[in-house]
This record gives sequence, structure tokens and C-alpha cells, in this order.
Amino acid sequence: MTQFPVGRPVQIGDRAARVLASELARHGGPKTGLLVGAAAGSAALAAAIDALLPDDRLTVVAGGATGAAALREHVERQGRWVAERTRVVESLDAAEPADVVIAAEALAGSADEAREVLGGLSKLVATGGVLTVVVPATRLPSGAADEVERQAALYGVGSDLVLRNVPPVRVHRLRHTPAHHATAGRLLPALRPSSVPLTRGMNIDSNGVAAAGIALGLAALAKAARPKSKLWLVPALAAAPVAAFFRDPQRDVPEDASAVVAASDGKVLGVERMHDPRFGDLEFLRVAVFLSVLDVHVNRAPVAGKVIDYFVEDGGYAAAMKPEAEHNVAAYTLLETAYGPVAVVQRTGLIARRIVQRAPVGSLLAKGERFGLIRFGSRTDVYLPADKATPAVAPGDRVVGGQTVIAHWL
Repeated sequence: MTQFPVGRPVQIGDRAARVLASELARHGGPKTGLLVGAAAGSAALAAAIDALLPDDRLTVVAGGATGAAALREHVERQGRWVAERTRVVESLDAAEPADVVIAAEALAGSADEAREVLGGLSKLVATGGVLTVVVPATRLPSGAADEVERQAALYGVGSDLVLRNVPPVRVHRLRHTPAHHATAGRLLPALRPSSVPLTRGMNIDSNGVAAAGIALGLAALAKAARPKSKLWLVPALAAAPVAAFFRDPQRDVPEDASAVVAASDGKVLGVERMHDPRFGDLEFLRVAVFLSVLDVHVNRAPVAGKVIDYFVEDGGYAAAMKPEAEHNVAAYTLLETAYGPVAVVQRTGLIARRIVQRAPVGSLLAKGERFGLIRFGSRTDVYLPADKATPAVAPGDRVVGGQTVIAHWL
């Protein structure tokens, strides 16, 4: 039986469990999973089982008071298909290294206790695999969350805040050994739990939720300060359009392996072959896309690959459709792919002054996966090795991020 250091008990609800198991769910397999500290009937166990594909294998280490016997009985009741792919063991000593290791209980206790647990679990992660752990989102005096975040700064390849859990939790994905970029081609886009679903096909990014909340808060303050004034209507009426700027629609990514998709919505400004001194002597095919304030601002990976570098260059804030925008503030995300280096550049514009990039160095991005956004219009440039790609769009064309094919690999 595996014991985690505990302080106040933290319930892992269905939403948090889905995020915990997201690395299993997005991996096209065949893959192996290891769920540590699970109890019969727990949301974490259900989410891990739901993520299984025919060629997958899941090992579950019993946790809590139920023990391995009750856990085996629960797995058997799920049917033959699940039972054939799920093995229950009593301790970590009986487990083998897996592609995805999940701690089914929140880590609490002291920093030293959390460090010991993380050290033991990391030894069971296969080369290039991911360890997923959860901590309370609110700081506890134990220090476990601080230790997890310290390791996330060193090994983190993704972090998600799950507010719709009681209490709210933060899920961290850690990769202690480097992954090969080819693995990204077998992944589906990662779940983004902090986005708020409005309909089945439309979400609002967490930035939009925060902006709308600020607008409504200002309206409430204005109403309280001047009850007889209509001034409060200005921020109140602005909340909906502000949130709309951060809409995050679901997109159907083309299955064609040779397709390179647009990194954002917008209008193609230019398609050209060029050299960029930031990336050495290699010649690139660059596709530049302008985003107006009415376009979707979420940015997506044009190809599957591994993030090997990220840097920001200072500059101005010229209108994004003008040549001067070449020297605007820009964030460069460099991907390693089977076809060579691919860069995605998020450029600010006249109005856009804030770039958000959520893909740490070492993370794997599926084609079409959300990795950031630029607030209120701007420009995205996609750099492809010129000798490996041919363009599929021309200046003036409208493109849809994660869906429109902008080039094909040769």
C-alpha cells in the first residue's frame, strides 16, 4: 500500500481527475500508465481507465483504506476489457516504469516528505515520460506545494489550475528525462481546464474570464460609490465584448500528416523565403498572419514538435500590418520536428501589448494544440525549413488557426 504525506484531506473531483489523466488521454499509444495511491471508485481511477486504448496497459498501486483486494474487485466489475488491461499491485516495489505516472492523491505534508515521494515516483517514469502530481492551489503551512513548484520550475512541462474543484487544486506535469520530438506526433491537443466552456464548440480563455470579472467588479464599485449615476453601465456593458475577445473555439485539426496548419486566425500578410540571423544560416519559408481585434487571439502549434527554446525580444508597438512591425516586441517559440526546426513568432501590435506563452521548454505540442495568445490583435509568423515545405496560401487569404493548411511538407 502506498501512503502520501497528508495534511487536510483534498478531494479530487471529476474535473481535477480528468486533468490528472490528461497525459494518458492525449497519448495515442500504445502506452503504459501507472496510477499510484488510487482507491476503488475514485475519480482518478475512473479517469485513468477512460483514457485507455486497446493496446494500453495500466498498473494501479492501491492506496487509502480499501486496499488491493477491494481495488481488484472494483476493476473486475468494470468488465473484461478493463480487467485485461489493468493490473492492481500492493506497493511500488511491484510496479514497473511507465510512460505516464500519476499520483492519485494530493501531496501535502512537509517539503521533505513531498521531495521523498517525488523522488520515488520519478524513478518509475520511463525515459521521456511524464509524472503528474496535484497540490492544493492555496498554500498550506506544510511546504509540499512549494517543493512541487520548485521541481516544476526545473522539470515542468505544463501546469493547470483547476478552480472547479473543492478545494481548488493545481496539477503539475514533470518530465525528468528528455522526450523525443517524434512522440509529439502521437499526441492529441492537451486539455485546457481553465478555459470556461460556453457551448460544446466554444470556450472562453481564462484571460477573458479574468478580464470580464474585472469589468464587472468595476461596475459594482461604481454602482456602490454613485448609486444614482449610470456610470456603472460602462464597465458592465463592456464585460461581454471583452470576454468575447478571448473566445477559444474547438477546431478540427487536419489528419494529413504533411499538413502545416495556421498558428492563428487572421489574414495572410506575406509568404516569403528568408534568412533570420536568430536561427543561423538556414533558409526559411515564412508565413505571416495579421490578427485584427475581431479575430480569435488564441495561438496554436502549426506542427507537432518539442519546444527546445523560447525567448522574447524587445522592440516597438507599430501597427501589426505595417513593415515596421518586424521590429515589434516578439516572443519566439522554437520547435524541434522531424523536418527540422520550426519557429512560431508572436508579435505585438499597436493595441496588443501582452503576449502569453504557456509551453515551457521541454514540452511536447500536438499539431493544432493551444500554446498561448496575444491580447487584442497582433501578428503571428510561422517559420518552416524552406527546402522541406511548400506554401498552400497566398497574401490576402483568410486562415483559421489550427484548421487551415498553410503549407505542406515535401
